[in-house]
Amino acid sequence: VQLQASGGGLVQAGGSLRLSCAASRSIFSIRSMNWYRQAPGKTREFVAGIARDASTAYADSMKGRFTITSDNAKNTVYLQMNSLKPEDTARYYCNAGMNGADYWGQGTQVTVSS
Repeated sequence: VQLQASGGGLVQAGGSLRLSCAASRSIFSIRSMNWYRQAPGKTREFVAGIARDASTAYADSMKGRFTITSDNAKNTVYLQMNSLKPEDTARYYCNAGMNGADYWGQGTQVTVSS
C-alpha cells in the first residue's frame, strides 16, 4: 500500500492544522492506520492511530488536542491538530499496518512558531 501525506505547514502557536493521509487501497482492509512524528535529533514517536473497527489511540501529550478520523470512501485518514505548540514541530509520517508489515508515507512537515 502506498501512502501520501499532506497538509503540513507553518502555523503559529495555538493554531490548527489538518493532516491527510491518502492510501492507495481501501483502508477498510488495513488493520490500523497511524500517525507518527519525528523532530530533528529525536526518535520517531507515536502520535495517534485508528483501527479497522474505528477505535482510536493517542499519545498522552496529544490527548484532547489531536483527533484522528477516517473516511473509508476516500481511503483517507485525517489528523486534526488543535492548540499547536512549538514542541509539536516535527515531520509527521503516516503509517499503515497490514498483513504483519508496516508501510510508511513520505511525511509532511509541521512547524509551529512561538
